[in-house]
Amino acid sequence: MENQNERDGLPPALSPGHPLFGLGYAEPVQARPLLRLQGDASQAGEAVVAEEVPIAFIYNGRPHLVMMGTPADLEDFAVGLSLTEEIVNDPGEITRLDVVRHAQGIELHLDIPGDAAERVADRGRRLVGRTGCGLCGVESIQEAVRETRSVTPLAVIPVEALWRAEAALPALQRWNQETGSLHAAAWVTMDGTLEIVREDVGRHNALDKVIGALRRSGRKAGDGFVMVTSRASYEMVQKATVAGVALLAAVSRPTGLAIRLAQASGLTLVALLRGRTANVYAPTKK
Repeated sequence: MENQNERDGLPPALSPGHPLFGLGYAEPVQARPLLRLQGDASQAGEAVVAEEVPIAFIYNGRPHLVMMGTPADLEDFAVGLSLTEEIVNDPGEITRLDVVRHAQGIELHLDIPGDAAERVADRGRRLVGRTGCGLCGVESIQEAVRETRSVTPLAVIPVEALWRAEAALPALQRWNQETGSLHAAAWVTMDGTLEIVREDVGRHNALDKVIGALRRSGRKAGDGFVMVTSRASYEMVQKATVAGVALLAAVSRPTGLAIRLAQASGLTLVALLRGRTANVYAPTKK
């Protein structure tokens, strides 16, 4: 029989034996027991692992989507995803933001203006987004590959800032140092100072958290650039341009669509940023 949660589009109620039971209160990382094998020998031990929990976005009391993510910096996540998905245009449009933890996951309750709520309802997206999901169940090609926002191209690529930021980021990935399984995103000033760093099992989630923290702090996105520890996919380009960032730097490679969208928007796309080397797409003058 369908229960109330299922009718509301939320995760169904879970029994204590279910693997998700209780994860709504999980720390971002936790030690878990294991059996370590080495040749013919074995030994009991434990290792710190990253947690992922269902995180439901509920606008004006109506469920919109469920993402799997790391249970940390949830207010930043709520604001950032709402902005980059263009549900709202400004954090000030969110008049209430409550984080509600349940045995089976976390609900983010947001109150937004009526016209924004109608846009959310029109999308008809009541779904579960897997970890790292960028599309998250959109229903049309047009909605998946939205027209990118135009940004003012950089006059000069801040080369030394790129080298400095890439060298400094690993030391600030405190949870990844313990687990080796978390992505990071950062907002960096033009002199290479890492001002905001967020981590998540989902690369899109990490970037949303950074953008949310950036906008909540009142900083101007264009005063710096964003860096991610993943590949540069088209969704990352879309999110960066919505935030008003003119440079996206990634430690891994870009996709062809990401390059085309960056060129169309004026975004400078830097990839394979490692040490003092990088590839620049949609380039500006050095």
